[in-house]
Amino acid sequence: MDLFEYQGKQLFSAGGIPVARSWMVHPQGPDPLEVADSLGLPLVVKAQVLTGGRGKAGGVRVARSRDELTRDVAEIMAMTIGGKRVVGVLLEEAVEFERELYFALAVDRAAKRPLLLFSVRGGVDIEAVARDEPQALVRRHIDPLTGLHDTQVEGLVDWAGLSGALADELADLVRNAWRLFCAHDATLVEINPLCVTTSGRLVALDAKVTLDGNAAFRHPEWATYETDADDRERRAAAAGINYVSLDGNVGVLGNGAGMVMSTLDLIAEAGGAAANFLDVGGGAREARIAAALDLILADDRVRALCVTIFGGITRCDEVAKALVNVLAAKGAAVAGLPVVVRLDGNGAAEGRRIVAQAALPGVQTAETVWQAVQAAVAAAAGTT
Repeated sequence: MDLFEYQGKQLFSAGGIPVARSWMVHPQGPDPLEVADSLGLPLVVKAQVLTGGRGKAGGVRVARSRDELTRDVAEIMAMTIGGKRVVGVLLEEAVEFERELYFALAVDRAAKRPLLLFSVRGGVDIEAVARDEPQALVRRHIDPLTGLHDTQVEGLVDWAGLSGALADELADLVRNAWRLFCAHDATLVEINPLCVTTSGRLVALDAKVTLDGNAAFRHPEWATYETDADDRERRAAAAGINYVSLDGNVGVLGNGAGMVMSTLDLIAEAGGAAANFLDVGGGAREARIAAALDLILADDRVRALCVTIFGGITRCDEVAKALVNVLAAKGAAVAGLPVVVRLDGNGAAEGRRIVAQAALPGVQTAETVWQAVQAAVAAAAGTT
């Protein structure tokens, strides 16, 4: 569960991590000029969007006058960056700084423990620093049972070459970030840049926070967080279906995240593009199949549907019956839509017989995932 920058900074502020004064502005308000009256000019106008590269895309600007502020807010709010819509802008007081640092807490899945990362070379090119100058990036694992040790904090401060009040501020920030990381079930807390201001203070000028969705039952407050999910994604969450809208024209319905991900990869390999990720889950019955198809068909970009099911706990013949019943009931709603069905595993032969016997217009079966993908991609492109 990724948070917008403004949400991350709200957590930072409450957790004792210093941030610049800011105000979130949505298309519905408040008036950016009123914010300018409160915070003063210049203001940094920052697109709130759940993707990287917003600065290079023109989604971060400095407005030095009221006219610039009005123009920049309107232009940035109309942007789509990396396929993601901008939900609003964060208006933040401009901060003069001398140095850019980098700080993050993440989960190292290979080591099965949290990982602290720090560099004195922060900024937009931190990826290049990590790649070309690995010695400029400190990596320290944290024991998940005993937590962050004072010796680790002291060693980091010494390595950073800070002294006096700045050294104390960095130590406090690291400890506060670790408490936030644990208390909020985060999988990522990243500050880039973490700036040393001209007045000799540390300020987090950005906030990237990812929360572990599996811990949502412990955090009812997460339900209030704004997301960039479209209407289909919200409906899917309510129905217990894993669905993510993508940019292609081949609808995908599968059972199991690995199955669906591999199908997406094969669609790309075949020269197509998936319209969605949809994992209908195990034990899919008719109601869930109907809900899944409704989600896919609500996307008017879909030109073909690829259904790929591996029968285990879920029997392929039961899925086939549900699929045939739903497609038959929808009738005109799916008329002309090519549907390719691949069934394998438990009950696959009977499932294929059910689909073939129904003889629904535009519906065909395939023996393998690759055959199903090739047929769906060709149908979406209008070549069959």
